[in-house]
Amino acid sequence: MQIAFDNSYARLPDRFYATLAPTPVEKPSLIKVNEPLARDLGLDPVALTTPEGLAVLAGNKVPKGASPLAQAYAGHQFGGWVPQLGDGRAVLLGEVIDRHGQRRDIQLKGSGPTPFSRRGDGRAWLGPVLREYVVSEAMQALGIPTTRALAAVATGEPVYRERAFPGAVLTRVASSHIRVGTFQYFAARGDEEALRALTDHAMARHYPQAETPLDLLSAVVAAQARLIAHWMGVGFIHGVMNTDNMSIAGETIDYGPCAFMDAYHPDQVFSSIDRMGRYAYRRQPEIAVWNLAQFATALLPIMGMDHKEAVAVATREVEGFADLFTAAWEEVFAAKLGFARLDEARAALAYDLLARMARGKADFTQVFRSLSGVDPSLARDEFGDQTALDDWLPRWQAHLDEEGTDDATRRARMQAANPAFIPRNHRVEQAIAAAVAGDFTPFERLTLVLATPYTDQPDHADLMAAPAPEEEVPATFCGT
Repeated sequence: MQIAFDNSYARLPDRFYATLAPTPVEKPSLIKVNEPLARDLGLDPVALTTPEGLAVLAGNKVPKGASPLAQAYAGHQFGGWVPQLGDGRAVLLGEVIDRHGQRRDIQLKGSGPTPFSRRGDGRAWLGPVLREYVVSEAMQALGIPTTRALAAVATGEPVYRERAFPGAVLTRVASSHIRVGTFQYFAARGDEEALRALTDHAMARHYPQAETPLDLLSAVVAAQARLIAHWMGVGFIHGVMNTDNMSIAGETIDYGPCAFMDAYHPDQVFSSIDRMGRYAYRRQPEIAVWNLAQFATALLPIMGMDHKEAVAVATREVEGFADLFTAAWEEVFAAKLGFARLDEARAALAYDLLARMARGKADFTQVFRSLSGVDPSLARDEFGDQTALDDWLPRWQAHLDEEGTDDATRRARMQAANPAFIPRNHRVEQAIAAAVAGDFTPFERLTLVLATPYTDQPDHADLMAAPAPEEEVPATFCGT
Protein backbone atom coordinates (compact mmCIF):
# COMPACT_ATOMS: atom_id res chain seq x y z
CA MET A 1 0.00 0.00 0.00
CA GLN A 2 1.46 3.34 -1.12
CA ILE A 3 0.69 6.73 0.41
CA ALA A 4 2.47 9.73 -1.14
CA PHE A 5 3.08 11.73 2.03
CA ASP A 6 4.44 15.29 1.97
CA ASN A 7 4.48 16.39 5.60
CA SER A 8 4.76 20.16 5.82
CA TYR A 9 3.60 20.48 9.44
CA ALA A 10 6.29 18.04 10.56
CA ARG A 11 8.85 20.42 9.03
CA LEU A 12 7.86 23.16 11.47
CA PRO A 13 9.94 23.53 14.68
CA ASP A 14 9.85 20.72 17.21
CA ARG A 15 7.87 22.75 19.76
CA PHE A 16 4.81 22.65 17.47
CA TYR A 17 4.18 18.99 18.26
CA ALA A 18 5.22 15.81 20.00
CA THR A 19 6.58 13.05 17.77
CA LEU A 20 5.13 9.63 18.52
CA ALA A 21 3.53 6.64 16.83
CA PRO A 22 -0.06 5.49 17.46
CA THR A 23 -0.52 2.87 20.17
CA PRO A 24 -1.27 -0.55 18.62
CA VAL A 25 -4.59 -2.23 19.37
CA GLU A 26 -5.35 -5.83 20.15
CA LYS A 27 -7.65 -7.13 17.46
CA PRO A 28 -8.62 -4.57 14.81
CA SER A 29 -11.46 -5.15 12.39
CA LEU A 30 -12.67 -2.92 9.60
CA ILE A 31 -16.04 -1.20 9.95
CA LYS A 32 -16.02 0.99 6.86
CA VAL A 33 -13.74 2.61 4.27
CA ASN A 34 -14.95 5.73 2.47
CA GLU A 35 -14.09 4.65 -1.06
CA PRO A 36 -14.86 7.94 -2.91
CA LEU A 37 -12.77 9.93 -0.43
CA ALA A 38 -9.92 7.41 -0.65
CA ARG A 39 -9.83 7.86 -4.42
CA ASP A 40 -9.89 11.66 -4.06
CA LEU A 41 -6.83 11.36 -1.83
CA GLY A 42 -5.04 9.27 -4.41
CA LEU A 43 -5.33 6.13 -2.27
CA ASP A 44 -6.39 2.68 -3.36
CA PRO A 45 -9.58 1.88 -1.40
CA VAL A 46 -9.07 -1.84 -1.94
CA ALA A 47 -5.58 -1.64 -0.44
CA LEU A 48 -7.08 0.00 2.66
CA THR A 49 -9.16 -3.14 3.26
CA THR A 50 -6.17 -5.51 3.17
CA PRO A 51 -4.43 -6.64 6.37
CA GLU A 52 -1.72 -4.04 5.77
CA GLY A 53 -4.30 -1.30 5.19
CA LEU A 54 -6.23 -2.31 8.29
CA ALA A 55 -3.02 -2.20 10.33
CA VAL A 56 -2.41 1.39 9.19
CA LEU A 57 -5.99 2.50 9.89
CA ALA A 58 -5.90 0.91 13.35
CA GLY A 59 -2.56 2.49 14.25
CA ASN A 60 -0.74 -0.84 14.36
CA LYS A 61 1.59 0.05 11.50
CA VAL A 62 3.15 3.37 10.53
CA PRO A 63 3.22 3.56 6.73
CA LYS A 64 6.36 4.53 4.86
CA GLY A 65 6.74 8.29 4.54
CA ALA A 66 4.49 9.11 7.50
CA SER A 67 5.68 11.52 10.21
CA PRO A 68 3.31 10.71 13.09
CA LEU A 69 2.85 13.52 15.60
CA ALA A 70 0.43 15.03 18.09
CA GLN A 71 -0.11 18.76 17.62
CA ALA A 72 0.25 21.25 20.46
CA TYR A 73 -2.42 23.87 21.06
CA ALA A 74 -4.20 25.72 23.84
CA GLY A 75 -7.69 27.20 24.02
CA HIS A 76 -10.65 28.67 25.80
CA GLN A 77 -13.08 25.93 26.82
CA PHE A 78 -16.51 27.34 27.66
CA GLY A 79 -14.77 30.70 28.11
CA GLY A 80 -12.13 29.36 30.53
CA TRP A 81 -8.49 29.54 29.52
CA VAL A 82 -6.48 26.31 29.34
CA PRO A 83 -2.82 27.01 28.47
CA GLN A 84 -2.07 23.53 27.15
CA LEU A 85 -4.46 21.15 25.42
CA GLY A 86 -3.13 19.50 22.27
CA ASP A 87 -3.99 16.23 20.56
CA GLY A 88 -4.75 14.06 23.55
CA ARG A 89 -6.17 11.15 21.58
CA ALA A 90 -5.12 11.76 18.00
CA VAL A 91 -2.01 11.32 15.87
CA LEU A 92 -1.45 13.08 12.57
CA LEU A 93 0.06 10.47 10.26
CA GLY A 94 0.94 12.98 7.59
CA GLU A 95 -0.27 14.98 4.62
CA VAL A 96 -1.09 14.13 1.02
CA ILE A 97 -1.87 16.22 -2.04
CA ASP A 98 -5.26 15.11 -3.33
CA ARG A 99 -6.36 14.81 -6.94
CA HIS A 100 -7.56 18.43 -6.90
CA GLY A 101 -4.15 19.70 -5.84
CA GLN A 102 -5.27 20.36 -2.26
CA ARG A 103 -3.13 19.45 0.76
CA ARG A 104 -4.99 17.20 3.22
CA ASP A 105 -4.15 15.87 6.68
CA ILE A 106 -4.69 12.19 7.48
CA GLN A 107 -5.17 11.76 11.22
CA LEU A 108 -6.03 8.81 13.46
CA LYS A 109 -8.47 9.77 16.22
CA GLY A 110 -8.69 7.46 19.22
CA SER A 111 -5.18 6.17 18.57
CA GLY A 112 -3.92 6.13 22.15
CA PRO A 113 -2.36 8.46 24.72
CA THR A 114 -0.02 11.30 23.84
CA PRO A 115 1.94 13.80 25.94
CA PHE A 116 -1.18 16.01 25.74
CA SER A 117 -3.63 13.42 27.10
CA ARG A 118 -3.91 14.99 30.58
CA ARG A 119 -4.39 11.61 32.26
CA GLY A 120 -6.86 10.46 29.60
CA ASP A 121 -6.67 7.07 27.92
CA GLY A 122 -6.33 8.52 24.43
CA ARG A 123 -8.97 6.18 23.09
CA ALA A 124 -12.40 6.57 21.52
CA TRP A 125 -15.38 4.33 21.89
CA LEU A 126 -17.50 3.19 18.98
CA GLY A 127 -20.38 5.66 19.47
CA PRO A 128 -18.50 8.95 18.94
CA VAL A 129 -16.54 7.42 16.05
CA LEU A 130 -19.72 6.45 14.21
CA ARG A 131 -21.36 9.78 15.07
CA GLU A 132 -18.44 11.72 13.59
CA TYR A 133 -18.37 9.47 10.53
CA VAL A 134 -22.10 9.91 9.87
CA VAL A 135 -22.35 13.62 10.64
CA SER A 136 -19.13 14.79 8.97
CA GLU A 137 -19.96 12.93 5.76
CA ALA A 138 -23.51 14.27 5.89
CA MET A 139 -22.11 17.79 6.20
CA GLN A 140 -19.95 17.17 3.14
CA ALA A 141 -23.01 16.06 1.18
CA LEU A 142 -24.93 19.11 2.41
CA GLY A 143 -22.21 21.31 0.89
CA ILE A 144 -20.88 22.61 4.22
CA PRO A 145 -17.09 22.82 4.74
CA THR A 146 -16.04 20.01 7.04
CA THR A 147 -13.43 17.51 8.04
CA ARG A 148 -14.09 14.11 6.49
CA ALA A 149 -14.13 10.48 7.59
CA LEU A 150 -11.90 8.14 5.61
CA ALA A 151 -12.39 4.99 7.70
CA ALA A 152 -13.65 3.53 10.94
CA VAL A 153 -12.01 0.56 12.63
CA ALA A 154 -13.03 -1.45 15.68
CA THR A 155 -10.09 -2.07 18.02
CA GLY A 156 -11.24 -5.27 19.70
CA GLU A 157 -10.52 -3.60 23.05
CA PRO A 158 -12.91 -2.11 25.61
CA VAL A 159 -12.94 1.60 26.38
CA TYR A 160 -14.10 2.60 29.83
CA ARG A 161 -16.38 5.59 30.27
CA GLU A 162 -19.46 5.30 32.50
CA ARG A 163 -19.17 1.62 31.61
CA ALA A 164 -17.21 -0.53 29.17
CA PHE A 165 -17.80 0.19 25.47
CA PRO A 166 -16.23 -1.27 22.33
CA GLY A 167 -13.25 0.78 21.19
CA ALA A 168 -12.77 2.27 17.74
CA VAL A 169 -10.45 4.49 15.70
CA LEU A 170 -11.57 7.10 13.17
CA THR A 171 -9.35 8.13 10.27
CA ARG A 172 -10.09 11.82 9.84
CA VAL A 173 -9.16 13.97 6.84
CA ALA A 174 -8.91 17.76 7.02
CA SER A 175 -7.47 20.67 5.06
CA SER A 176 -5.44 21.05 8.24
CA HIS A 177 -5.88 20.67 11.97
CA ILE A 178 -4.64 24.18 12.75
CA ARG A 179 -6.97 25.86 15.23
CA VAL A 180 -7.41 29.26 16.82
CA GLY A 181 -5.99 27.53 19.88
CA THR A 182 -2.79 26.71 18.00
CA PHE A 183 -2.06 30.43 17.69
CA GLN A 184 -3.09 31.01 21.30
CA TYR A 185 -0.61 28.35 22.44
CA PHE A 186 2.38 30.30 21.14
CA ALA A 187 0.99 33.77 21.91
CA ALA A 188 0.52 32.80 25.56
CA ARG A 189 4.18 31.76 25.70
CA GLY A 190 5.40 34.97 24.10
CA ASP A 191 6.91 32.90 21.28
CA GLU A 192 6.79 35.40 18.43
CA GLU A 193 9.14 33.35 16.28
CA ALA A 194 6.73 30.40 16.39
CA LEU A 195 3.75 32.71 15.78
CA ARG A 196 5.38 34.04 12.64
CA ALA A 197 6.26 30.54 11.43
CA LEU A 198 2.70 29.34 12.09
CA THR A 199 1.21 32.38 10.35
CA ASP A 200 3.40 31.91 7.29
CA HIS A 201 2.50 28.21 7.20
CA ALA A 202 -1.23 28.90 7.53
CA MET A 203 -1.23 31.59 4.83
CA ALA A 204 0.73 29.46 2.37
CA ARG A 205 -1.50 26.48 3.03
CA HIS A 206 -4.97 28.04 3.20
CA TYR A 207 -4.93 31.66 2.05
CA PRO A 208 -2.09 32.13 -0.45
CA GLN A 209 -3.45 35.57 -1.36
CA ALA A 210 -2.74 36.74 2.21
CA GLU A 211 0.57 38.47 2.86
CA THR A 212 0.34 39.73 6.44
CA PRO A 213 -1.10 38.54 9.76
CA LEU A 214 -3.91 41.07 9.29
CA ASP A 215 -4.69 39.52 5.90
CA LEU A 216 -4.88 36.12 7.58
CA LEU A 217 -7.26 37.44 10.24
CA SER A 218 -9.48 38.97 7.55
CA ALA A 219 -9.59 35.71 5.59
CA VAL A 220 -10.42 33.60 8.65
CA VAL A 221 -13.18 36.02 9.71
CA ALA A 222 -14.77 35.73 6.25
CA ALA A 223 -14.45 31.94 6.18
CA GLN A 224 -16.06 31.59 9.61
CA ALA A 225 -18.91 33.94 8.68
CA ARG A 226 -19.78 31.74 5.71
CA LEU A 227 -19.43 28.54 7.72
CA ILE A 228 -21.67 29.61 10.61
CA ALA A 229 -24.32 30.88 8.19
CA HIS A 230 -24.43 27.44 6.58
CA TRP A 231 -24.72 25.80 10.01
CA MET A 232 -27.71 28.00 10.76
CA GLY A 233 -29.29 27.09 7.44
CA VAL A 234 -29.52 23.39 8.32
CA GLY A 235 -30.28 23.75 12.03
CA PHE A 236 -26.86 22.45 13.08
CA ILE A 237 -25.61 22.99 16.62
CA HIS A 238 -21.91 22.33 17.13
CA GLY A 239 -22.14 22.02 20.89
CA VAL A 240 -18.50 22.78 21.83
CA MET A 241 -17.40 25.94 20.02
CA ASN A 242 -14.25 26.28 22.10
CA THR A 243 -11.33 28.10 20.49
CA ASP A 244 -9.48 24.81 20.19
CA ASN A 245 -12.41 23.52 18.12
CA MET A 246 -12.37 26.37 15.57
CA SER A 247 -10.36 25.55 12.45
CA ILE A 248 -8.66 28.49 10.77
CA ALA A 249 -9.36 26.72 7.45
CA GLY A 250 -13.08 27.44 7.87
CA GLU A 251 -14.05 23.77 8.18
CA THR A 252 -16.37 22.21 10.74
CA ILE A 253 -14.15 20.25 13.10
CA ASP A 254 -14.53 18.10 16.23
CA TYR A 255 -17.98 16.53 16.14
CA GLY A 256 -18.53 15.83 19.83
CA PRO A 257 -21.97 16.60 21.27
CA CYS A 258 -23.18 18.06 17.97
CA ALA A 259 -26.79 17.74 16.81
CA PHE A 260 -29.30 18.85 14.20
CA MET A 261 -32.46 20.40 15.58
CA ASP A 262 -35.77 18.64 15.20
CA ALA A 263 -38.33 21.12 16.60
CA TYR A 264 -36.99 24.62 16.01
CA HIS A 265 -36.08 26.88 18.89
CA PRO A 266 -33.33 29.52 18.80
CA ASP A 267 -32.17 28.62 22.32
CA GLN A 268 -31.88 24.90 21.61
CA VAL A 269 -28.95 23.15 23.30
CA PHE A 270 -28.09 19.45 23.18
CA SER A 271 -24.60 19.18 24.67
CA SER A 272 -24.75 17.62 28.12
CA ILE A 273 -21.83 19.80 29.25
CA ASP A 274 -23.29 23.10 28.00
CA ARG A 275 -25.33 23.76 31.11
CA MET A 276 -25.58 27.54 30.61
CA GLY A 277 -26.46 27.47 26.91
CA ARG A 278 -23.25 29.20 25.85
CA TYR A 279 -23.26 27.35 22.53
CA ALA A 280 -27.01 27.39 21.82
CA TYR A 281 -28.13 27.57 18.19
CA ARG A 282 -28.77 31.33 18.14
CA ARG A 283 -25.52 32.13 19.96
CA GLN A 284 -23.22 30.48 17.42
CA PRO A 285 -22.55 33.69 15.43
CA GLU A 286 -21.68 35.71 18.54
CA ILE A 287 -19.47 32.90 19.87
CA ALA A 288 -17.68 32.86 16.53
CA VAL A 289 -16.96 36.56 17.05
CA TRP A 290 -15.70 35.86 20.57
CA ASN A 291 -13.38 33.14 19.25
CA LEU A 292 -12.16 35.37 16.43
CA ALA A 293 -11.36 38.08 18.98
CA GLN A 294 -9.09 35.57 20.71
CA PHE A 295 -7.48 34.78 17.36
CA ALA A 296 -6.91 38.49 16.73
CA THR A 297 -5.41 38.90 20.20
CA ALA A 298 -2.96 36.08 19.52
CA LEU A 299 -1.82 37.79 16.31
CA LEU A 300 -1.29 41.25 17.84
CA PRO A 301 2.41 40.75 18.69
CA ILE A 302 3.32 40.10 15.04
CA MET A 303 1.08 42.71 13.37
CA GLY A 304 4.10 44.92 12.70
CA MET A 305 2.61 48.05 14.27
CA ASP A 306 2.37 49.57 17.73
CA HIS A 307 0.00 47.85 20.13
CA LYS A 308 -2.72 50.51 20.11
CA GLU A 309 -2.87 50.62 16.32
CA ALA A 310 -2.79 46.82 16.09
CA VAL A 311 -5.73 46.56 18.49
CA ALA A 312 -7.70 49.10 16.48
CA VAL A 313 -7.22 47.47 13.08
CA ALA A 314 -7.76 43.94 14.44
CA THR A 315 -10.95 45.07 16.16
CA ARG A 316 -12.27 46.47 12.90
CA GLU A 317 -11.60 43.17 11.17
CA VAL A 318 -13.38 41.14 13.84
CA GLU A 319 -16.31 43.56 13.93
CA GLY A 320 -16.61 43.07 10.17
CA PHE A 321 -17.91 39.55 10.91
CA ALA A 322 -21.41 40.95 11.53
CA ASP A 323 -21.92 42.27 8.00
CA LEU A 324 -20.23 39.25 6.41
CA PHE A 325 -22.38 36.85 8.42
CA THR A 326 -25.58 38.76 7.68
CA ALA A 327 -24.83 38.70 3.95
CA ALA A 328 -24.07 34.97 4.06
CA TRP A 329 -27.16 34.22 6.21
CA GLU A 330 -29.37 36.17 3.81
CA GLU A 331 -27.92 34.26 0.85
CA VAL A 332 -28.61 30.93 2.60
CA PHE A 333 -32.15 31.81 3.65
CA ALA A 334 -33.00 33.47 0.34
CA ALA A 335 -32.40 30.12 -1.35
CA LYS A 336 -34.28 28.28 1.40
CA LEU A 337 -37.32 30.47 0.69
CA GLY A 338 -37.01 30.36 -3.11
CA PHE A 339 -35.74 33.90 -3.64
CA ALA A 340 -32.77 35.07 -5.66
CA ARG A 341 -31.99 37.48 -2.85
CA LEU A 342 -33.38 38.80 0.42
CA ASP A 343 -34.27 42.48 0.66
CA GLU A 344 -35.36 43.98 3.96
CA ALA A 345 -38.98 42.89 3.58
CA ARG A 346 -38.08 39.32 2.63
CA ALA A 347 -35.59 39.08 5.49
CA ALA A 348 -38.40 40.14 7.82
CA LEU A 349 -40.54 37.41 6.27
CA ALA A 350 -37.83 34.85 7.05
CA TYR A 351 -37.53 36.00 10.66
CA ASP A 352 -41.31 35.91 11.00
CA LEU A 353 -41.40 32.31 9.79
CA LEU A 354 -38.73 31.29 12.29
CA ALA A 355 -40.61 32.98 15.12
CA ARG A 356 -43.78 31.10 14.17
CA MET A 357 -41.82 27.84 14.00
CA ALA A 358 -40.45 28.44 17.50
CA ARG A 359 -43.90 29.12 18.92
CA GLY A 360 -45.38 26.15 17.11
CA LYS A 361 -42.50 23.76 17.88
CA ALA A 362 -42.36 22.99 14.18
CA ASP A 363 -39.68 20.72 12.74
CA PHE A 364 -36.96 22.88 11.18
CA THR A 365 -36.06 20.56 8.32
CA GLN A 366 -39.58 19.43 7.50
CA VAL A 367 -41.06 22.94 7.33
CA PHE A 368 -38.56 24.13 4.74
CA ARG A 369 -38.68 20.88 2.76
CA SER A 370 -42.49 21.04 2.70
CA LEU A 371 -42.39 24.63 1.48
CA SER A 372 -40.12 23.35 -1.32
CA GLY A 373 -42.74 20.99 -2.67
CA VAL A 374 -45.55 21.18 -5.18
CA ASP A 375 -48.01 22.09 -2.41
CA PRO A 376 -46.24 24.40 0.07
CA SER A 377 -49.35 24.53 2.25
CA LEU A 378 -48.39 21.08 3.53
CA ALA A 379 -45.91 22.91 5.77
CA ARG A 380 -48.94 23.66 7.99
CA ASP A 381 -48.89 20.02 9.08
CA GLU A 382 -45.67 20.64 11.02
CA PHE A 383 -47.42 23.06 13.38
CA GLY A 384 -49.62 22.15 16.31
CA ASP A 385 -51.89 24.98 15.23
CA GLN A 386 -52.40 24.41 11.52
CA THR A 387 -53.57 27.99 11.05
CA ALA A 388 -50.11 29.26 12.03
CA LEU A 389 -49.11 29.91 8.42
CA ASP A 390 -52.47 31.07 7.05
CA ASP A 391 -51.46 34.72 6.74
CA TRP A 392 -47.75 34.02 6.13
CA LEU A 393 -48.10 31.84 3.02
CA PRO A 394 -49.92 34.48 0.92
CA ARG A 395 -47.32 37.13 1.84
CA TRP A 396 -44.53 34.76 0.87
CA GLN A 397 -46.22 33.98 -2.45
CA ALA A 398 -46.67 37.68 -3.12
CA HIS A 399 -42.93 38.23 -2.74
CA LEU A 400 -42.22 35.33 -5.09
CA ASP A 401 -44.61 36.83 -7.63
CA GLU A 402 -42.99 40.24 -7.20
CA GLU A 403 -39.60 38.73 -7.98
CA GLY A 404 -41.05 36.93 -10.99
CA THR A 405 -40.12 33.49 -9.71
CA ASP A 406 -42.08 30.76 -11.46
CA ASP A 407 -43.08 27.64 -9.55
CA ALA A 408 -40.58 25.31 -11.23
CA THR A 409 -37.68 27.69 -10.48
CA ARG A 410 -38.87 28.07 -6.90
CA ARG A 411 -39.01 24.33 -6.34
CA ALA A 412 -35.60 23.70 -7.90
CA ARG A 413 -33.98 26.50 -5.94
CA MET A 414 -35.55 25.46 -2.66
CA GLN A 415 -35.00 21.73 -3.01
CA ALA A 416 -31.32 22.39 -3.63
CA ALA A 417 -31.16 24.40 -0.38
CA ASN A 418 -33.50 22.45 1.89
CA PRO A 419 -32.44 18.86 2.57
CA ALA A 420 -34.95 16.06 2.81
CA PHE A 421 -32.57 14.12 5.05
CA ILE A 422 -30.36 15.17 7.94
CA PRO A 423 -28.59 12.99 10.53
CA ARG A 424 -31.45 13.06 12.99
CA ASN A 425 -30.30 12.49 16.55
CA HIS A 426 -32.56 9.56 17.25
CA ARG A 427 -31.51 7.78 14.06
CA VAL A 428 -27.82 8.27 14.84
CA GLU A 429 -28.35 6.94 18.36
CA GLN A 430 -30.28 3.96 17.03
CA ALA A 431 -27.45 3.19 14.60
CA ILE A 432 -24.90 3.41 17.42
CA ALA A 433 -26.95 1.15 19.70
CA ALA A 434 -27.29 -1.43 16.92
CA ALA A 435 -23.56 -1.26 16.15
CA VAL A 436 -22.64 -1.79 19.81
CA ALA A 437 -24.79 -4.93 19.62
CA GLY A 438 -22.90 -6.01 16.48
CA ASP A 439 -25.33 -4.87 13.76
CA PHE A 440 -23.93 -2.17 11.45
CA THR A 441 -26.87 -2.27 9.02
CA PRO A 442 -28.53 0.94 10.34
CA PHE A 443 -25.15 2.75 10.19
CA GLU A 444 -24.62 1.65 6.59
CA ARG A 445 -28.14 2.71 5.66
CA LEU A 446 -27.68 6.15 7.23
CA THR A 447 -24.42 6.80 5.39
CA LEU A 448 -25.99 5.68 2.11
CA VAL A 449 -29.09 7.87 2.40
CA LEU A 450 -27.25 10.92 3.75
CA ALA A 451 -24.87 10.88 0.80
CA THR A 452 -27.69 12.45 -1.29
CA PRO A 453 -29.61 14.53 1.27
CA TYR A 454 -31.39 16.81 -1.22
CA THR A 455 -32.91 13.92 -3.16
CA ASP A 456 -36.30 12.42 -2.34
CA GLN A 457 -35.77 8.75 -1.50
CA PRO A 458 -39.22 7.23 -0.96
CA ASP A 459 -37.81 3.87 0.16
CA HIS A 460 -36.17 5.64 3.09
CA ALA A 461 -38.93 8.09 3.97
CA ASP A 462 -38.84 6.95 7.59
CA LEU A 463 -35.41 8.56 7.96
CA MET A 464 -36.99 11.94 7.09
CA ALA A 465 -39.46 11.85 9.94
CA ALA A 466 -39.10 13.79 13.16
CA PRO A 467 -38.80 11.59 16.26
CA ALA A 468 -41.83 10.39 18.16
CA PRO A 469 -41.87 11.76 21.73
CA GLU A 470 -40.38 8.56 23.08
CA GLU A 471 -37.58 8.70 20.46
CA GLU A 472 -36.39 12.24 21.20
CA VAL A 473 -32.74 12.64 22.19
CA PRO A 474 -32.58 15.48 24.73
CA ALA A 475 -28.82 15.42 25.28
CA THR A 476 -25.65 14.48 23.40
CA PHE A 477 -22.26 13.61 24.84
CA CYS A 478 -18.58 14.11 23.96
CA GLY A 479 -17.52 10.53 24.64
CA THR A 480 -14.15 11.54 26.13
